[in-house]
Amino acid sequence: MSLEDTHTVSGNQRPDPALRFLLWQLKRLHQGSLQVTGPDGRPHPIQGAHPGLDAAIRIHRPGALLRRLLSRGLVGLGEGYMAGEWDTPDLQTLLSMGSVNQEHMRTLVYASPWSRLADYLRHRRRDNHRNGSRRNIAFHYDLGNDFYRLWLDAGMTYSCGLFAAEDEPLEAAQERKYARLLERLEPTPGAHILEIGCGWGGFAEFAARRGHRVTGITLSQEQLDHARERLQAAGLGDRVELRLQDYRDVTDRFDHVVSIEMFEAVGEAFWEDWFAAVRRALLPGGRATVQVITIAEAAFAYYRRAADFIQLYIFPGGMLPTVQAFEDKAKAAGLRTRERDFFGADYARTLDRWYRRFQEQAPAIRALGYDEPFLRMWGFYLAYCEAGFRSRNTDLMQTVLEAPV
Repeated sequence: MSLEDTHTVSGNQRPDPALRFLLWQLKRLHQGSLQVTGPDGRPHPIQGAHPGLDAAIRIHRPGALLRRLLSRGLVGLGEGYMAGEWDTPDLQTLLSMGSVNQEHMRTLVYASPWSRLADYLRHRRRDNHRNGSRRNIAFHYDLGNDFYRLWLDAGMTYSCGLFAAEDEPLEAAQERKYARLLERLEPTPGAHILEIGCGWGGFAEFAARRGHRVTGITLSQEQLDHARERLQAAGLGDRVELRLQDYRDVTDRFDHVVSIEMFEAVGEAFWEDWFAAVRRALLPGGRATVQVITIAEAAFAYYRRAADFIQLYIFPGGMLPTVQAFEDKAKAAGLRTRERDFFGADYARTLDRWYRRFQEQAPAIRALGYDEPFLRMWGFYLAYCEAGFRSRNTDLMQTVLEAPV
């Protein structure tokens, strides 16, 4: 019998071969429990060896999903979700449970060598040279301000907030993040700050309201237009200059540099260029505060030789550093690491807020012209990221870099 999407075998009502193989692999579950429901509606409970999260999955087309998993691993899992081959009542819990169990399910998680090579080459073709950077940033950020406005906080901040309490409003957590980044610079009154990757202008407005001058750069025309309107409306246009500019083309010198989750979009081949640009932009003794998502050392070797779902579908050209890789490149550029803190749990909480808001706004997103596969792709992306932070495969670092005097 081939691995096709048959439902049951007549007579003994055994699951079809594809579902049987999936169940056999899923029985390697190490932590938590998983309720698997096949196309016929029959449940197949699986209990892990240790307590953990309790998740559920309904597999509609076992053969199609199995072929994707055996060929493309976690990328195939996301593609299968986009195609409607499986569903779950709680995507966040399912992916979080899967993230802590992935080393026990390598057959389903890791792509085949040929598929991994093909995805890696596709990823490398989207490198962040100057033209590539503009194209890659536009791919993600120029989906439209109306799209992001529906599910981000009122300040249009697309990075992790720092929470003082579980139920704190996201807007307050974002303001606290901005305050932490600014105070770590130890700026003198009226200091001139370069923001590499200014987004929709949230930090620029925050710093300008506190008496500083800000030059912000972005490669997204949509972000630039919104940020300029925002700063003018706030009466801060005389304190903030916003440019459509590549970080490699900045020639001015500044008291300080701030970069909030932009480094992830640089790409490993251009990390040295980025640190050189920061060093070049800083006046002697100047400080830079950087907020960056990092990946665990243990996962980096496989990650850098492949391309994951996010790189293929969400952030072309992107690459997460390890903490060690980030600090090694900073040191090589002549920048000293002064301090660092980690806030991965806050990012899981931020992503939970975004995901829930995204689901609530699904009808409005459809009204903008986005189809069901797009909504499922973005839902998978947000939940997948949250799972990474909850399992500590990824973390969030805030660090201070200092130029020599």
